[in-house]
Amino acid sequence: MINRRKFIKGAFYTTGAMLAASQVKGAALLSSGSNFPLVISTWAPNVKANAAAWELLSGGRRAVDAVERGVMVPEADPDDTSVGYGGLPDRDGRVTLDSCIMDEFGNCGAVMCLEHIMHPISVARMVMEKTPHVILVADGALQFALANGFKKENLLTASSKKIWEEWLVKANYNPMDTLKYMKGVGSPGSKDNHDTIGMLAIDKSGNISGACTTSGMAFKMHGRVGDSPVIGAGLYVDNEVGAATATGVGEEVIRICGSHTVVEAMRYGKSPQEACQIAVERMANLRKGKLEDKQIGFIAVNKAGEIGAFALRDGFTYTYKLGDGVDVVKSSPFLLK
Repeated sequence: MINRRKFIKGAFYTTGAMLAASQVKGAALLSSGSNFPLVISTWAPNVKANAAAWELLSGGRRAVDAVERGVMVPEADPDDTSVGYGGLPDRDGRVTLDSCIMDEFGNCGAVMCLEHIMHPISVARMVMEKTPHVILVADGALQFALANGFKKENLLTASSKKIWEEWLVKANYNPMDTLKYMKGVGSPGSKDNHDTIGMLAIDKSGNISGACTTSGMAFKMHGRVGDSPVIGAGLYVDNEVGAATATGVGEEVIRICGSHTVVEAMRYGKSPQEACQIAVERMANLRKGKLEDKQIGFIAVNKAGEIGAFALRDGFTYTYKLGDGVDVVKSSPFLLK
């Protein structure tokens, strides 16, 4: 009988051999081993989010404190239409937010389809720390937030409302037409039409945590939830191995439990970049012919402090700070033209 662990390990190595034969577009990503602390997040504009996280990390705070503080920056930014306040609404004109957080002990919390609360990441952390549960959704999540002192607010800004009203004129009330319309502002998951900040950090003690927060796909069906708040899909942390987070079209990431797939590949010896590429190639093989105009990207960090990223298509960027505290912005390698 074949040992299951050996079988799984062999499967990852086989995939790695396939990667070596594939053509990778874009500059290779690097690693930096011992320069703790570090923080890495999806998308170049999140340099500011990294700065907020870095302030805590450099002062010796836990990684989980840093990632919460970091992603709160875009959550509160009315000009960021993909996260929190100012996020583009669903097709009914309602801003619904999804978020999750995971610490070095395997503790995790998430909220889904949460309305009226500017910082869903902090509600997710409170779910993690103050309840026996992992996920609260919709009205239950709102009730929990209000009971714990969060302020109820209108998150739909005038500019996002205007974009939604223009969409109403052009779009049929059909979820598939949403994707067609959004091509006008960038392919789903692209730099102009993405829906997430994912952030990973390692603190001075070498412990890893992550956070992921979003307002979801613009003009989605009310109640739709993507990968971002799903532990194992949008985010996964194993303090003995590393962590990963995803961005892009969440339905595709969920199909392969994307972030967990990346971490498991690192568990069996793959570098963060190789692990991200394994996940993207697995998705591409699974969804042949069904990923037109879609984008998916992963970032990852391992226990040694090596970092990596990989995307389905060109255009995915990420930003990080290592021990020297210098802001670095990179374009991810990618699979398809």
